Amino acid sequence: MLLERWAPRLRRRVVPNRWSHTFGVISMAAMVVLVVTGLYLTYYYDASGPHVTYDGSYEPLRGVEVTQAYASTLHLSFEVRGGLLARQAHHWAALVLPASLMLQLFTTFLSGAFRKPRRGMWLLLFATFVLALAAGWSGYAMPDDMLSGSGLRIMHGIMLGIPVIGPGIAFLLFGGEFPGHILQTLYPLHVYVLPALLVVVVALRLRLAFTRGPMHTASEQRHDSQRSRTSALRATIARSGGLFFVAAGALVLMGGTMTISPIWKYGPADSGTASNGSQPDWYLGFLDGALRLVPPGWEVVLGGRTWSLALLVPIAVVSVFLALVAAYPFIDARITGDNEAHHVLDRARDNPTRTGVGAAGAVFYGVLLFSAGVDLIASQFHLSFETLIYFFRVAIVVGPVLAFVVARAVCIGLQDRERATEAFGLETGAIVRAPDGGYTELHAPLGASSPQPPGPALDPVPAPEDSAA
Repeated sequence: MLLERWAPRLRRRVVPNRWSHTFGVISMAAMVVLVVTGLYLTYYYDASGPHVTYDGSYEPLRGVEVTQAYASTLHLSFEVRGGLLARQAHHWAALVLPASLMLQLFTTFLSGAFRKPRRGMWLLLFATFVLALAAGWSGYAMPDDMLSGSGLRIMHGIMLGIPVIGPGIAFLLFGGEFPGHILQTLYPLHVYVLPALLVVVVALRLRLAFTRGPMHTASEQRHDSQRSRTSALRATIARSGGLFFVAAGALVLMGGTMTISPIWKYGPADSGTASNGSQPDWYLGFLDGALRLVPPGWEVVLGGRTWSLALLVPIAVVSVFLALVAAYPFIDARITGDNEAHHVLDRARDNPTRTGVGAAGAVFYGVLLFSAGVDLIASQFHLSFETLIYFFRVAIVVGPVLAFVVARAVCIGLQDRERATEAFGLETGAIVRAPDGGYTELHAPLGASSPQPPGPALDPVPAPEDSAA
């Protein structure tokens, strides 16, 4: 009954064939790999906090006191058939998912697909991105190794530094003093709550996408009536299905051939020890980078409390940045006064100001991301750590402004070039001499494969000796 109800709508629906759809298919493939491998890992993983003596097959750690969570992860990696493959594929998919969602957000922004009546789809896509970050962070701590333990220690210190509400939040999340019962708290969030929210948000977005229909470019709209909608739908399903299996297969192949998170090298977490050179997964690097750029010891005393600006300012800046990204469709409509429904995509060059804003946001995020690895950059390239910090402090202010100006100028230049091409035709590189002695370049009409001389007036003029003869 349901298929019969939706079949006419499916036959009327045409999904444009654009490269940007690749990101959506990759996101879906990463989510499916995460769900399948996560179900497999959940069967063997134990989030218990009590310490046990490890007696597994990994000889260097045998006899060491570790948590049950760490021991079960080692058991998964070395003794469960396919356990290491599932764990590494799960981790790679968790790294790929935020990247594909971020690229979806960026292409949606540049093409103007966030405008009315698709503002809700933009908010749902942004919510998917935030939930993916939260799910990745909660899963990052599950193995309870030294690297993830250092990350949790940093997070605990950040929470304690937030005035008034910070200590209470840390107490509730960790269940007391560090490390508390953080694994028992994060486990249901990572396994049940966040995946359920992701499924709901993705389902709502698919529902809205089906209701609103796809946005087309101007050329796609012109050709819709000239092609069979049924055959176009079948081709789209075939392409998307093939790409889905290719992306999922690539993630599984990465899990089987590329080592990631070798917790047996890091050792078990220790509340009194921190891992040297510890870094968060890349998708949370922008938060760490924001903390590193603020001068240390920057604090004020107000109302009998010490307010650490070195902590509050980065949190405020990143929060405002994310809020602006989520609310941009409404900000854009308010500034431009455009509340009309849009069903045709823009090219990036068609709206230079919006493209400039997107470039500025990308540079702002990129500076924060690279700032998170400033210690590794300094050690690997033998540069001064302090010099790099000063460089990134300047770049976080100047970089977005410069990116906006350059991107906007490039878009305006491309528009000017298109107008010149429409007016005079395509440049051919063929130079001819006019009767008055001047030289000009032949232009071919749009769509022509070779230059067509316009007439005798632009034919090459014979040399003087030929004329005399």
